[in-house]
Amino acid sequence: MILAWAAICRAAHATQPQPRPRVLVSSDIGGTDPDDFQSMIHLLMYADRFRIEGLVSSPYGKGRKTDILRIIDLYGKDYLQLRAHDSLFPSPGLLKRITKQGALDMAPYKGYSRPTEGSRWIVQCARRKSDQPLWVLVWGGLEDLAQALHDAPDIEKNIRVYWIGGPNKKWSVNAYAYIAAHFPGLRMIEDNSSYRGWIIDEGAPPKLKADAYYQNFIQGHGALGADFVHYYGGTIKMGDSPSVAYLLSGDPDDPQGESWGGSFSPMRRSSRTIFRGNSALTDTVAVYSVLEWRFRGPELDIPRDSACFTLQTGGQEFPGYYLGDGIYGVRYSSKKPETGTYVIKSAIPALDGQRGGYLSRNPWPGKPRPADYRLGKHWYSDRTDPSLFIAEEQGARTVGKFRSDILLDWATRWAWLK
Repeated sequence: MILAWAAICRAAHATQPQPRPRVLVSSDIGGTDPDDFQSMIHLLMYADRFRIEGLVSSPYGKGRKTDILRIIDLYGKDYLQLRAHDSLFPSPGLLKRITKQGALDMAPYKGYSRPTEGSRWIVQCARRKSDQPLWVLVWGGLEDLAQALHDAPDIEKNIRVYWIGGPNKKWSVNAYAYIAAHFPGLRMIEDNSSYRGWIIDEGAPPKLKADAYYQNFIQGHGALGADFVHYYGGTIKMGDSPSVAYLLSGDPDDPQGESWGGSFSPMRRSSRTIFRGNSALTDTVAVYSVLEWRFRGPELDIPRDSACFTLQTGGQEFPGYYLGDGIYGVRYSSKKPETGTYVIKSAIPALDGQRGGYLSRNPWPGKPRPADYRLGKHWYSDRTDPSLFIAEEQGARTVGKFRSDILLDWATRWAWLK
């Protein structure tokens, strides 16, 4: 009965786009969160629906492109069974050839650093002659995308970006600031919280709950299924998968329409607050906004953009930089509504020990501020309608409403590997 219902869902929601979308994925797989392994398995099981042109490892942490290659090896063991259902599944050899190593560290204050194998591949793919845009699905930091745009600004018109922001924005805030400031015309879906509707079990049938789906549909199904249990014990998280689901249903050229990957509102500005000195707990900012502290200190004979202090908050550290002329700067973005405090640590006495706080609150992008980044007409983000929140997660219901449809459709593919 469940699989029969999946067929109905596919007919209603998953009309095959013609031609198949061109896709490049930038993933922090193997980094600080194992959910990217789950999403990579999900992507490869739908590889017949896309023209996958690149898989870039862009981790903040220990991940490397070998993590992608290992999943491709598992895909290779299931390849013939998958291909028996659709000859458009790409060969494991092809996928390996388009797997590239990207940036290993977060961008410095200026937002870019030096080209990587991954950023060069983004440029190469984006410059290919095609009557289709290249969809860049970013599952982690924006470092390689920012580098590619810096090195080849002409590619802006050729790409579409779906970025899973939120927590990734916190660790990629300098690259984000660079893109928002210098490429406001980019066609961007900035999904800071809508994707969480895919993770939340609200109203899910028992067989489709996150901690039950593995036992009901994945266990015992191929090499990919055998590996899936190694991440969260098989409990599904896959926070990056809505970017894939977005291209599986609806009209990807209409972010305001309904799709398995969410529905989004135009965003003409991205919230930014600049503090000249320390902030306090009386300072309220929009969740996911760019917070920027600038401090005065000694004029040092060191290169601009040199990391020379840290901002410590929530048990994590974020590098701060010398901006020249005795000015020091650091950026941060909260991944959820929070009451935050911070302390500055530095070998520079004028900076060391400074502390402060802030309040980040829904909704994003909040009230206009003088320092906001001004965006073009093709930048979209989470819907602000209160009825589309799930708990504190803005826009999450635009994804959550299709969660069962997505999982049932995926279940038919797992059955191929029985």
